[in-house]
Amino acid sequence: MTILDRIIAQKEMEVKELKAIYSAHHQLEAIQKRPSLYESFQHAEKINVIAEVKRASPSKGDIKENVDPVSQAKQYEQAGAGAISVLTDQNFFKGSMADLSAVAKAVKVPLLCKDFMIDRIQIDVAKDHGASVILLIAAAMSEERLQDLYNYARSLNLDVLFEVHNEEEAEIALKIGARIIGINNRNLKTFEVDLGVTERVSTILQKEEILLVSESGIRTRADVEQVTAAGAKAILVGETLMRSTDIAETMADIRIPFLKAVK
Repeated sequence: MTILDRIIAQKEMEVKELKAIYSAHHQLEAIQKRPSLYESFQHAEKINVIAEVKRASPSKGDIKENVDPVSQAKQYEQAGAGAISVLTDQNFFKGSMADLSAVAKAVKVPLLCKDFMIDRIQIDVAKDHGASVILLIAAAMSEERLQDLYNYARSLNLDVLFEVHNEEEAEIALKIGARIIGINNRNLKTFEVDLGVTERVSTILQKEEILLVSESGIRTRADVEQVTAAGAKAILVGETLMRSTDIAETMADIRIPFLKAVK
């Protein structure tokens, strides 16, 4: 089994438990109305950064296990992050819905629940804990299931970051109608990273209405220039920011103006 296979098997067990105990209430929207990630990112003058609160990962092990998610998120927001992503998977990334809920009360920018969504009930939980964006991973399930979850999330006024890794998955994203498409430079089956993935897959996603996000493996200003030249309007950055000793400085370095990035 690949790492992705193991994660999805775990999620299937979690979904069964949630269906037995959880009842959606969708009441947090009135408490904290967030701007649309899609709308705000489309009109930005600099590369948009989705800054991630990430304690650990299967490929890197512990990154910053004892992080205070609220403090980290506030630093991200103050440094200019356009959105914040919170890892909520517990078994593989040491995150939690409590992390998401705490961050939701502390920041005003769009908030992504970063987890492996395979069922509507997970979307309910994410929204109830303050998320304004959820993640769907093309490699994780069938096109039919992806379409159902996409439509359901949008019906709840949630933005959807639709993640792909190759041209075939990008075609599925277009067919489903995704408008925020993330190209993951990390192969979720091998966890190898290659920024060339963004360069290759982006060639069929060059449409004005699509917000293209490059994910994983972005560490330096040169990396940002590379993916922005390929058409990315946003980057999702986790480990680099989690390990940074000066978040404001790191953020300033990677938030490059679009015109300077285009070669």
